[in-house]
Amino acid sequence: MSTVILGGGIIGTSIAYYLSKSHPESEIHIIEQSSELFSSASGYAGGFLARDWFAPSLASLGALSFDLHHKLSSENDGAKKWGFMKGTAFNLDSVPNQRRGGSGSDDWIHDGTSRTETAAAINAISAEWPAWLTKQEGCVIERISEGETVAQVDPLRLSRFLMGEALSQGVKLHHPAKATEIIKDENGTITGVRILDLRSQNEFILPCTNLVLSAGAWTPQALHELFPSNRTSLNISPLAGYSLVVRSPRHTLDHERVINNGRSHALFTEHPASCGFSPEIFTREGSEIYIAGLNPDLNLPSCVEDVRQLWDPAEMQKLKDVAVRLMGQLPDDSSGASDHVRNTDDLEIIREGLCFRPVGDNEIPTVGRIRDSCLGGGVRASDEGGVYIASGHGPWGISLSLGTGKVMADLIQGETASADVSQLGVN
Repeated sequence: MSTVILGGGIIGTSIAYYLSKSHPESEIHIIEQSSELFSSASGYAGGFLARDWFAPSLASLGALSFDLHHKLSSENDGAKKWGFMKGTAFNLDSVPNQRRGGSGSDDWIHDGTSRTETAAAINAISAEWPAWLTKQEGCVIERISEGETVAQVDPLRLSRFLMGEALSQGVKLHHPAKATEIIKDENGTITGVRILDLRSQNEFILPCTNLVLSAGAWTPQALHELFPSNRTSLNISPLAGYSLVVRSPRHTLDHERVINNGRSHALFTEHPASCGFSPEIFTREGSEIYIAGLNPDLNLPSCVEDVRQLWDPAEMQKLKDVAVRLMGQLPDDSSGASDHVRNTDDLEIIREGLCFRPVGDNEIPTVGRIRDSCLGGGVRASDEGGVYIASGHGPWGISLSLGTGKVMADLIQGETASADVSQLGVN
């Protein structure tokens, strides 16, 4: 059996990882178009993990994936290797809310509201202000997670670990490379994929029993290019997002390890209302703080390398201003001052980012096999193989990555899926 995975982000890499672990004798290839691995959402996402913040159709996959994150970390020293940290989620609001979330809806993505709308229904409990968060006049902070149901990772380090493990199991990585054509026999059965090496411009053909499309926001483009007559309803749209990674004098390693007992913080807020978006802030291992939430309306470029051309310094400055507003140091003479007092910018910027996330129809990802009848043009998979989609995870890509990888490995091997993904299939 030969499996070709189009897309070397965290979803494609997770699929290769679990497939190589359970089926080491199989031939597995990852095709990644970018010259730099994990240069889109897999490297620039926040890395927030949740177990029960999902709609009913995603609940089983969310729980499986969260448990796999815990298992992978405990077995491979994830705390050290990719910053796995159990965490606590907070909501910053101007009005206390004794009951928070529980809808499991991801309408917040397009409405520009807070992710707390998706949180499991729990009692919001008044909490102490974290040292790194500047007190905002007229606002309260609430704890909105219970037990061990949220956590944090550095997605770039996790992605690199998974890729390293997959390659050590015999997975072959081709990048920068692109799939250009499906190879069929006289009966229309898929037998291979033509690959173009983007550096040398040489072409070669890989045998293919199973083809997996997991190219993030570029998945619909890949599907159309390889199967121009396909009749698949794949409504995945790109969502751009700016992000910052900073360090603060009020969030040192001592704060992280001693004061916070090694736990990460996840903060969701719609404050300040004047900023026009809902910031999300995550503390990460190594005293780093990640902030995002600014999602501009941008068209998806043809490849990841062109994303940088869309960079708008004015948009990034909006995010920086909000970061200072929420995490900067108050002036020495501001005791009792009103909320409009400008904070001192003493934050150290570690990294600035812009990436695209694939958002599925109704904010639900697509995880499953494409029916042969939908491939178009008389194309069909072999009796032992199939064509699969794993994309559209939106802002939950890191959280759902391991569960998606495990389920896809199950499906490719003809086994019962480890989670209920019956409502995530290809239409």
